[in-house]
Amino acid sequence: MRALRTPLDEAAVRALRAGDPVLLSGTIHTGRDRFHKHLADGHPCPVDLRGGVLFHCGPVVVRDPATDAWRVVAAGPTTSSREEPYMAGIIAREGLRAIVGKGGMGPRTAEACRQHGCVYLQAVGGAAALLARRVRRVAAVHLLDEFGATEACWTLEVEDFPALVGIDAEGRSLFDEVRASSRAALDRLLSPTSPTPAL
Repeated sequence: MRALRTPLDEAAVRALRAGDPVLLSGTIHTGRDRFHKHLADGHPCPVDLRGGVLFHCGPVVVRDPATDAWRVVAAGPTTSSREEPYMAGIIAREGLRAIVGKGGMGPRTAEACRQHGCVYLQAVGGAAALLARRVRRVAAVHLLDEFGATEACWTLEVEDFPALVGIDAEGRSLFDEVRASSRAALDRLLSPTSPTPAL
């Protein structure tokens, strides 16, 4: 298990390999579709992402009426492939070191990870309440009025947030490997020379 703390050092990120389990601590920022499009349209990023982590997540947050502080009650990853059109440019321009999400990303993102020293971290889907327990504090929120709570950019302080390296800084993708092995297994099953399974 690799312990990572933000801001992430390029050498430490490049030492990670696809399949490595990690525990992430420090400051991370959330971003979904509208945030990525906002950056791709040339608007300045409201947070400094250099050496940082962008979490594909629309957290469920509540406000404590006594303290006016935000609290995250669910923080599940959202499907990352929706951000494929934008991700490579954001990695290059903003100096990201890690993306957290679910389901993997495409070849442009994998190449950007290789070129710029970034990794894609797979978080556990379907465990939003459990992952929220790793959020120690909501440090800030940006673009809330413009985008609403789900699409806003939340700055979160996390401790021992669990994930798995899905795409490493050499561009190796576990998702591509699973697709290729699944395709090969299916081709073998569908082959006319394949033995008929016993009933």
